[in-house]
Amino acid sequence: MNDFYECIYQFVAHIPPGHVATYGRIAALAGRPRAARQVGRALWQCPDGRHLPCHRVVNRFGELAPSHVFGGEGLQRSQLEQEGVAFLPDGRIDLQKHIWNF
Repeated sequence: MNDFYECIYQFVAHIPPGHVATYGRIAALAGRPRAARQVGRALWQCPDGRHLPCHRVVNRFGELAPSHVFGGEGLQRSQLEQEGVAFLPDGRIDLQKHIWNF
């Protein structure tokens, strides 16, 4: 595992319940603001034993991960709803309410 991935994992570990962060924000915090896709890859490759709240990372529009990631949209949405995250009528997360400002 490289240092960039480890930095990503450390930031994701600190996203509190009821909040979300975007792939781009995590990339910027980790020192590579144009590496949002790499953040997605890092989370997809995250070792199982890390127990990171990867479900709290969404795209810049507040949309959930593709269906093949994190157990699918249904599971990710369910986990976020259990933490009190509100969704807009179009299915996106209300980022105004739930974005994590590290």
